[in-house]
Amino acid sequence: MFRNYLKIAVRSLLKNKLYSSINVLGLALGMACSLLIGLWVRDELSYDRFLPDAEHIQYVRVNFPYNGETVTNFVTPGPLQEAIAKDVPQVAAVTKINYGPELLIKVGERNAKEKGHYATDDFFGVFDLPVVDGNPKAALAQTNQIVITKKIAEKYFPNSPAIGKTLQLDNDKFYVVGAVIDDLPHNSTLQFDWLVNWKVQEQDWMKTWGNNGFYTYVRLKPNTTIAQAEAAMKHIYPRYGGKNFDTGRPTLQPMTDLHLYADYKNGHSVGGRIEYVRIFSIVALFILLIACINFMNLATARSAMRAKEVGVRKVVGALRSSLIGQFLSESIVTSLLAVVLAFGLVWAVLPTFNALFGKQIVLNLAEPTLWLIVTILVLITGFLSGSYPALFLSSLQPIKILKGRLQFGAGPALFRRALVVFQFSLSIFLIVGMLVVGKQMDYLRTKNLGLDRENVVYIPLEGEIAQPKKLEPFRQEVLRAPSIASASTAMSLPVSVQSTSGDLNWTGKDPALQTTVSAMAIGADFIKTMNIKLVSGRDFRADSPADSSNYLINEATAKLMGMKDPVGKEITFWNGKGRVVGLMKDFHLTSLHEAINPLVLVFNPLNTSYLLVKTRAGQTQQAIADLERITKEFNPNYPFNYHFVDEAYEKLYRSEQQVNALVNYFGVLAILISCLGLFALAAFTAEQRTKEIGVRKVLGASVTNIIGLLSKDFLKLVVIALVLASPLAWWAVSTWLGTFAYQTELGWWIFGVAGLLALLIAFLTVSYQSIKAALMNPVTSLRSE
Repeated sequence: MFRNYLKIAVRSLLKNKLYSSINVLGLALGMACSLLIGLWVRDELSYDRFLPDAEHIQYVRVNFPYNGETVTNFVTPGPLQEAIAKDVPQVAAVTKINYGPELLIKVGERNAKEKGHYATDDFFGVFDLPVVDGNPKAALAQTNQIVITKKIAEKYFPNSPAIGKTLQLDNDKFYVVGAVIDDLPHNSTLQFDWLVNWKVQEQDWMKTWGNNGFYTYVRLKPNTTIAQAEAAMKHIYPRYGGKNFDTGRPTLQPMTDLHLYADYKNGHSVGGRIEYVRIFSIVALFILLIACINFMNLATARSAMRAKEVGVRKVVGALRSSLIGQFLSESIVTSLLAVVLAFGLVWAVLPTFNALFGKQIVLNLAEPTLWLIVTILVLITGFLSGSYPALFLSSLQPIKILKGRLQFGAGPALFRRALVVFQFSLSIFLIVGMLVVGKQMDYLRTKNLGLDRENVVYIPLEGEIAQPKKLEPFRQEVLRAPSIASASTAMSLPVSVQSTSGDLNWTGKDPALQTTVSAMAIGADFIKTMNIKLVSGRDFRADSPADSSNYLINEATAKLMGMKDPVGKEITFWNGKGRVVGLMKDFHLTSLHEAINPLVLVFNPLNTSYLLVKTRAGQTQQAIADLERITKEFNPNYPFNYHFVDEAYEKLYRSEQQVNALVNYFGVLAILISCLGLFALAAFTAEQRTKEIGVRKVLGASVTNIIGLLSKDFLKLVVIALVLASPLAWWAVSTWLGTFAYQTELGWWIFGVAGLLALLIAFLTVSYQSIKAALMNPVTSLRSE
């Protein structure tokens, strides 16, 4: 029976080549999009699950009450690790690491900057990473040994085992390679190439409870819950933190949630990247539904062509179940053909897709899970696409069919119209998304941040140029280059200020007021280099020793302190008591997702990490060449490395850029799939109304009249789709824009443009068939009459 089904299905596909091709192509595009997004979603959900017993590994955050709310720190103080190890019996192992600097590694003539961590002894007690050679636990316990990855071992010791060899780190420290571990996969939130014992870089400030700058991880004992461990941790801050930090409460987050659920509000996880996983999944579902609707619409529209076939089959004894099986088998065969084409499309675009989304996804045909997904996709698509036509055609009465009295009624036509409306509602939803996301991304690119990020280059301060005696002479030499307008130093990039402090005090401060301000150490000429507007006062000066205890603040800080004219007023901060010498206009310190925070700048060039250089207009390339020459003179042991502040700003919106690309590419594909179905449906409608068109032309109807006649029915459906889709689209884009503290305006005209685009696309799609039908010679169409 199945063989017979297959034969008839193939014959039916070959008999109607145009409609079969449209069905296969539409389904293939829908499946390819869904498969690509499915691979991306699976990759996102797989983060950190490669770790053995990953469910037992937890990331430590700390909740603090702050003016009636709860603030969650994603970094922790240094002493917390030792306190957890001592006081929490539910924990099997605990470790802490620093932020992960990129330091220079040298072996002979080979040298490059590699990312790594300083980690405490029990790191491999928490993370059971695959070992290539040596004993990583024993190696990390030694202050003169280093653990490296397989990639680093092959890079610096290509012709011999790395164990026992010596490498130079950060230009002044030598370590013996004690162990080699396997490379970390791309779907790991931990990314490093080397590990060195924590004690090598430990300083006194790292032992205080007031400095949050480290990442803490724990491994829970088997049969221990997060709630039990958190209950044991709640006494740590009151016991060890002192009166200023006794309100802290450690909280645990599963390692497997770290990538997707990084956003916290009022002490609880409220999402994060998981929102984009949901958006991507919805888009995949939309596109697959649009493709299935095409199939269903065409099959229903052409049901009259197969009515006699159904009547004959029923007369000779075919059961309804066998007819349903026949039509479902045809749709499944179409799905099989489509999935083969979809695999080819995915294989062709996967490299571009990976480059766009920063992934390393591969289409592994030997993977059983992939074939399970594909089988489910084919069956769902086949049954979804063929269900209504199968049920409808198999229900027809053979006597009426064979007597020529078959009347379909309004049901099938109404169903087709409903499908077109639903299909174009999804398309309009995606068009609105394309317009709004694109408008917001343009807003992010062009928004005045309150500082100048164009033509500003930064280089890391490392090696010789980070030394106290070399830093200022190096900056002065840079300033002598004619291509350079100004130069300053900063602890962090001004578009991504991450450091915060609760140390701000001033005369008259309410003792009950809790303050958290952004803070950054800078050097001379920072205001000038970044072109930040001063409301009053001045910038720091290199020749003013008194500035080492003075401060610059922004308007948000002045508002926090309740001061209209803060210049000259005394405050207490990192450098002790000092005066405010300048009031800056507010500028954006991080992404536009966040409101502008109060900011305090301290003058401490020796505690900075970057040299910021403003180039003269039109001389950027010459400025980079001058910077490279001067840097090599002052810092010959380090490779020259530069970036633009604009690039750092763009990185803040990597996820949004990916969503923008996703909505644009897949939105266009969804519209294309919709147009394929509309094209075929218009062709079928024109074919069914051939004689009507001939009569109308004989009676004097013009080509324009005929085109309007055939087009208006479809355009009405698009208008209905716009009315239905607009409220849902408005809610969705408003919710997404709500994640930004600063956002573009969501005007009504966006929905008008989306509707006009949909109408134009539908009209252009239908017009070909309409014009073709309108130009047909009525003699030909009426000859049989």
